[in-house]
Amino acid sequence: MKGDYQELVDEISALLGAPAVLENRDFGLVAFGAHDSDDDTAMDPVRTRSILTRRSTPAVRAWFEGFGIARATGPVRIPAAPEAGVFRGRICLPVRHRGVVLGYVWSLEADPGPTDDQLTAAMDVASRIGALLSDEARAGTDLSREFGAVLTAERGWQHDMAVAALREALGPDADGLHTVVCVNPWADETPSVRTVPSAAALSTVANAAGGAAPTGAPSPEQAPASGTVSLAALVRLRSPDVLDPATTAADRLRSAAGPGATAGIAVPRRGLAELSASWHEAVSASRAATAETRFGKVADWRAIGPYRLLTSLPRPVDAAPDPAVRTLLAPAHSELARTAEVFLDCAGQAGRTAAELGIHRQTLYYRLSRVHQLTGLDLNDGEDRLLLHMALKAARL
Repeated sequence: MKGDYQELVDEISALLGAPAVLENRDFGLVAFGAHDSDDDTAMDPVRTRSILTRRSTPAVRAWFEGFGIARATGPVRIPAAPEAGVFRGRICLPVRHRGVVLGYVWSLEADPGPTDDQLTAAMDVASRIGALLSDEARAGTDLSREFGAVLTAERGWQHDMAVAALREALGPDADGLHTVVCVNPWADETPSVRTVPSAAALSTVANAAGGAAPTGAPSPEQAPASGTVSLAALVRLRSPDVLDPATTAADRLRSAAGPGATAGIAVPRRGLAELSASWHEAVSASRAATAETRFGKVADWRAIGPYRLLTSLPRPVDAAPDPAVRTLLAPAHSELARTAEVFLDCAGQAGRTAAELGIHRQTLYYRLSRVHQLTGLDLNDGEDRLLLHMALKAARL
């Protein structure tokens, strides 16, 4: 990137016939053209300090800004002012992108000065510099505020404004293919997007301790444990069928979060309109990974089966398990609960269940009879089996 700036500054120097300097909007040095003149006035104190310290002083900045360079859309000529340390006049080319000033190119006035055509060509190069500065700023910005606002804003104008702000910040990337990753729990600060390959934005999201959550985010019963914090990541994809960038990002972030953390990956979507739905899916998949070790530490929402439904069902905060299974879920009956769940996972096939559990069929039948005694549910009845199965799965969440 720095090499690109240097080439463009050298191009402006050649166009104007004088060495040029590029500074960002905070007057920090970005690149400067070669200077081989014997004219001592060319290296006045202001120019020398800028190159040696890579920054102008606040006083110099205020003096130059007094000529209106921050508002200008074309070249600004600034006269010499020896008392201010400016021995030679300058031409300032404002560097803009989409109407926003991002920096300045400074060229020493020559005799004769540049023609209008030369200045027009130099401004075209300055516009290319503006596009580079904008891309670099976007790549180096975490966008945590904009991304987090979309995930937590109330439905309606607040959510629409948050999406518009994130779309503007992302630029052309906003319409690309993305997925959302949820890592839970997250106890650290929001990391930089530069540390996470393919990440477009990262944000921490606090999980409500109770009451109604914003419409744009999961409600408390859909979110991870109340009082915790999750990390959300917006990850760029090339294909909806290749989740490798999301999996890599999820693995890296989950490892940074600690051994107890899990991650969930949402269905890939284009654009930002359905980010709230993507966040819900990512949260749901993360919860499923916590509940079921068979999903691993990183779960894809499309692969979590019944947990897609269970994580969507509203449930009062701190609600007790269904009365039919409350006794079965007591620690003293954990082996029976496990037996019932595996039996239902195996579609009621005794042989498969016994093999999965490593027990004799008669032992299985005895345990199932005990499950019936504790719950009152008939495992030969489809609705009773559905209730028991869902209650056992929900208990994991």
